[in-house]
Amino acid sequence: MNDFSSEPSEGAASSLLAHKSQLERRFQQVLDQVTPFAPYRWVATVVLLILFLLRVVYAEGWYIITYALGIYILNLFLAFLTPKFDPSVDLDTQANEMEEGPALPMKNDEEFKPFIRRLPEFKFWYAVTRATVISIFCTMFRVFDIPVYWPILLVYFIILFGLTMRRQISHMIKYRYIPFDLGKKSYSNRRRV
Repeated sequence: MNDFSSEPSEGAASSLLAHKSQLERRFQQVLDQVTPFAPYRWVATVVLLILFLLRVVYAEGWYIITYALGIYILNLFLAFLTPKFDPSVDLDTQANEMEEGPALPMKNDEEFKPFIRRLPEFKFWYAVTRATVISIFCTMFRVFDIPVYWPILLVYFIILFGLTMRRQISHMIKYRYIPFDLGKKSYSNRRRV
C-alpha cells in the first residue's frame, strides 16, 4: 500500500520555504538599496530610539528592557570603535587568526594602512535598529515590565559607560589609532587650465 498522506505536507513545506526565500531576497534588496544612505538610516534609527524612550517614559515601565538595550548598544559601539585586528594581541597569535588584508601600523616608519573596524558601520546600524524594534515590540507586553528601581540602573549604566569608554580611549591613545576620519582631505572637482 502506498501512503500518500505525506505528499501534501511536503508540498506545503516547499511552498512555505519558497515564500520564506522570496521574503529574504526582498528584504536583502531593501537593505542593499538603503546601504549608501547612511545619514538617513541613522536618522530613522534615532527616531525609533526616541519613540522607544517616549514609550518607556510615558508608560513608566520596561526599565529593564531599556537597560538591556543600552548595554547592547554600548557593546556594539565598542566593537565599532575597535580595530578588527587588535594591536595589543601578540603578533604571532594575530598572524594565525588574521586574513590577508591591511592592519594598523605598529611603528612610525611603516606604511599607512587604513583602519578596519571589528564591526562595520552598516552592521552596527542594522544591529542597533533591529534591537530597537525588538525593544519596542517587548514594550507591548506587560510580562516584560519587570519592576526595578530605575535610578540604580541609570547610575550603573553611567558608571559602566564611563569606565568602558575610558578604557577604550586609553587603548586608542596607547596604540595611536583614531577610528574616525578626522581632518580627511577633500578634493575639489575643478579642472586646472
